[in-house]
Amino acid sequence: MSSPILEGRSLRVVYAGQSILDVPATEVCEGEVLALIGPNGAGKSTLLRLLGLLEAPTAGEIFFHGQPVGRSRRGLLALRRRFATVFQEPLLCDATVEANVALGLRMRRRPTHEIRAQVSAWLERLGIAHLAARQARTLSGGEAQRASLARAFALRPDILLLDEPFAALDPPTRDELVTALHGLLHQEALTTVFVTHDRNEALRLGDRIAVMMDGRIRQVGRPSEVFGRPTSEEVARFVGVETILPGRVAVERNGLLVVEVNGTRIEALGHLPPRQQVLVCLRPEDLTIRRKGESGHPESARNHVEGVVEDVVPIGAQCRVRIDCGLSLVALVTKQSLDDLALAPGVAVVVSFKASAVHLIPH
Repeated sequence: MSSPILEGRSLRVVYAGQSILDVPATEVCEGEVLALIGPNGAGKSTLLRLLGLLEAPTAGEIFFHGQPVGRSRRGLLALRRRFATVFQEPLLCDATVEANVALGLRMRRRPTHEIRAQVSAWLERLGIAHLAARQARTLSGGEAQRASLARAFALRPDILLLDEPFAALDPPTRDELVTALHGLLHQEALTTVFVTHDRNEALRLGDRIAVMMDGRIRQVGRPSEVFGRPTSEEVARFVGVETILPGRVAVERNGLLVVEVNGTRIEALGHLPPRQQVLVCLRPEDLTIRRKGESGHPESARNHVEGVVEDVVPIGAQCRVRIDCGLSLVALVTKQSLDDLALAPGVAVVVSFKASAVHLIPH
């Protein structure tokens, strides 16, 4: 990880006597994409505004390249010009697409030849060169957001701030833009803070992910750490862990644990003492299902639990299957697998999963 370009220290925001944000420390490293995720009202956009110098904290300080950001109006304006922000609403002027993309450069009084070169390049890279002469008011939501992104990238900012820029778009358009943005961010190695409540967007774009709840950062780390090893039940539920069961460590042998969960023994990896109370976490995509009586276990799975299908709920291209095994497990299967196995409520099955798929939270 490179050195921090942007830091917040002891940040607090209080509105009408109520604490909205309390973040002792946060940092954005040069060249990384930091994704801020969390439920609505978690404080994500408030933290983004503080880091982007668009709002002053009630307490605490922002540091840019290790230097405290001053409060003078002239100093803040000079620093803000090194940032670019894209909001959920594109906020385009009533002018052509080309004029909108050029707007920030003109406000910064860049030379005409530079403006033309940057605007032309970013219209092309965002796939909207053919819309250059179109009036912004005639654009679709996806086209308008591409224009907004082109305007931000054309500024060649030190830091790009994205505040749920795809939340108002339909799923196909959103997927196209996330894919395009992923490529651009890594081609440019542009330091970015990205706010979203969509877990999939955070996984696709974030080099690190910070989970926010109730105005606090509850966990921060690489996507594999946050999604695979959440540090609390609240974080686990938000990042998509659907099976969370209270249990107790029964045996520990050289990094292999046996955990008792409501009469069922589950093997997991780790080093915890016997009698330690834990929460057993399983992601639905880590569970495999076969009909009871059919031969063949997954070779690497140490856990095999018999149960009965309780319900099946379609979710896009997959189906969510809840199984009663004396404890409730949730698995994701493809629609093809659902049909092949003829899964339906009442069908007896065996659920298998690896010891490495089990994440334990000491409780």
